[in-house]
Amino acid sequence: MRVEPVPLGPVFRSRAKEEKARAADKAPVTDSKQPRDPQAPKGRPTPKRSEAQTRRRSVANTPMTRKEAAKRQRDERRAHMERQRQALASGDERYLPARDKGPVRRFARDFVDSRLNIAEFFLPMAVVILVLSIIQKPEVQSIALLLWLVVIVMIVLDSIATAFRLKKRLNERFPDQNKRGAVAYALMRSLQMRRLRLPKPQVKRGERP
Repeated sequence: MRVEPVPLGPVFRSRAKEEKARAADKAPVTDSKQPRDPQAPKGRPTPKRSEAQTRRRSVANTPMTRKEAAKRQRDERRAHMERQRQALASGDERYLPARDKGPVRRFARDFVDSRLNIAEFFLPMAVVILVLSIIQKPEVQSIALLLWLVVIVMIVLDSIATAFRLKKRLNERFPDQNKRGAVAYALMRSLQMRRLRLPKPQVKRGERP
């Protein structure tokens, strides 16, 4: 009885193909067709998608011309001035000008605003004295001159007393902080009428700061 030989070649080839197919399925798939970022320099690897997006955003946000840059600076300056204007009205420390910032300057303002200062009536009295001096009568002009001297002396004495008291209170309240210019700052504020002061007064008259 003759036994016919069984061909084994196709069987082995089919198994080899199946193993290769399984290995190909398990291998990580890389996107070789990923478009190259035009901003990536030649000879260097293409940056990651997040880096590329961040770079494109920064390029898009950067002004392309001097005109656009100048317009942006004007807008920022206008917004900053608006914030300062609101802060001067509300007393918000975050946006106040540098000369008005800090607890020392805040205390100096409150000290002046809590008192009745003779210097704040300087402008109204100066107008009255100016009107009297215009009248062409010797006795009226003499009264105007006398009033002018009295006002000046009273303002000087009141300013000296205010400076002495404020300096003492500042040394007690802020012994370790820089108080340079705070007294002069307060005296300049005392020369302004209360309703015209900026930042706006935050304390009432007679209220202890």
